[in-house]
This record gives sequence, C-alpha cells and structure tokens, in this order.
Amino acid sequence: MNKLITIGVSLLILLQGANIHLKDLVELGDLVEHYQFHNEEYGDSFMVFVSKHYGALKESHSEKHKEEQKEHEKLPFQNQSPCAQNLVFVVDSNNFIEASSEIALVVKGNFHYQISYSHIWDDSPFQPPKHA
Repeated sequence: MNKLITIGVSLLILLQGANIHLKDLVELGDLVEHYQFHNEEYGDSFMVFVSKHYGALKESHSEKHKEEQKEHEKLPFQNQSPCAQNLVFVVDSNNFIEASSEIALVVKGNFHYQISYSHIWDDSPFQPPKHA
C-alpha cells in the first residue's frame, strides 16, 4: 500500500510538472474522436492533426473551420496558466567591485592549554617486576 501511494504521488508530481491536468486525461477520448473525424473528412495524418490543433497550422485551421470551434474547445491540453513569478532585484548604492571586506589579522583563541600528565613514578612507568 505504501508503494502504491508513493507511485501515485510521484505520478501526480510528474504530471503537474508537465502541466497535464486530470481534466486533460478525461478528454483524451474527445481527442481520439476528433482525430478520427479529421482522418475521414480531410485525410490528415496524426502529425498534421497535431500541427493543426497545437502547432504552426493552428491559426489558419481555426480561421477556415469556425464551425468546429465548439469541438476544438473540448480538446485536451488547451490549458493556459498564467506565470505568477515575481522577480525582485535589489540594487545597492555601493559598487560591488569597489566593496572590500576587512579580515582581522589578530585572532584571540578561545582555548587554554594545560599539561595533562604528571610524573607518578620517578623512573619510566613501565618497570619490570622486582620479584620473580
């Protein structure tokens, strides 16, 4: 169940990133039906059909066939979402090239060093046993 939810959310993010809505997926049947109409009526291939409805021939096709306007509005992938990004530029009065930063050369350390060992034995700490 966890994998199914993960796949579903990943697919949702992918489709939203490509600007494909659930409404577009539902309208795919209308796209196939309208393509079949164009194929029978005008003899258009799929690439010509896509060009007439989504590409370079869209304007001329809309002007010539105004009677199909209702059907064209039902086709998927006709979403027009406004871009709502605000760009903010901050211009400082100081020139960035002339600006310089000063680095302190004398830095006081925040540490204190103290010898951590003492001479417990007069001789070395590793002495051989005196009685065997």
